Amino acid sequence: MAVEHHHRNLQGGGPRAAVFGVSDGLVSNVALILGMAGAHSTAGAVRLAGLAGLIGGAFSMAAGEYVSMRAQSELMERELDVERHAIRHDPEDEQKELTAIYEGRGLDRGLAHELSAKIMRDPELALQTHAREELGINPEETGRPIQAAVSSFVTFALGAFIPLVPWLITSGTTATLWSVVLGAVGALSVGAGLAHFTGRSTWWSACRQLLISGVAAGITYSIGHVIGSG
Repeated sequence: MAVEHHHRNLQGGGPRAAVFGVSDGLVSNVALILGMAGAHSTAGAVRLAGLAGLIGGAFSMAAGEYVSMRAQSELMERELDVERHAIRHDPEDEQKELTAIYEGRGLDRGLAHELSAKIMRDPELALQTHAREELGINPEETGRPIQAAVSSFVTFALGAFIPLVPWLITSGTTATLWSVVLGAVGALSVGAGLAHFTGRSTWWSACRQLLISGVAAGITYSIGHVIGSG
């Protein structure tokens, strides 16, 4: 019985941006909100800081993701153009490169030469093969900067909104405690989701995410408390 393997398409950048976006949004805003709460700020000040952290962070994440993905995409396109030019103007050397690659992977010289010769007869197939074998990239998937930016913006905002919710409903100690609870639940959920995404241990990934969020929140709360008391 044949077993089919299904893989996620990760080269577009969207899934990666989504995972890091929601994680960063949660960690940064729960730390910011609890830091403000630790300084005995008014509920209005905490809400304003949380909202500013959400909006500013989401735009910053989206812009950074777009720029990095665009640069990566342009770099890949440049390398493909170089390879395309070489295949068109110096096919013999390109065939020798491909033959050497296949020999390095265990094929005997005759079979490697025959296979590379057949591939080089089709310029488009030659480009795809050289891109994968020589450059390690898929010429059809050079990245989607807009997808990555939008995904990063939305997921960061979602993660940052979680610890802000209590301050939109109540204030003071009650809101602080609910921010802690929701932040912890959110961290565990993000960690569990990340484990599903990567195939790692759910328990370890969830606890790691909770520890990271807890350390960030604890430090900023303590700093805020010291400054507020002073």
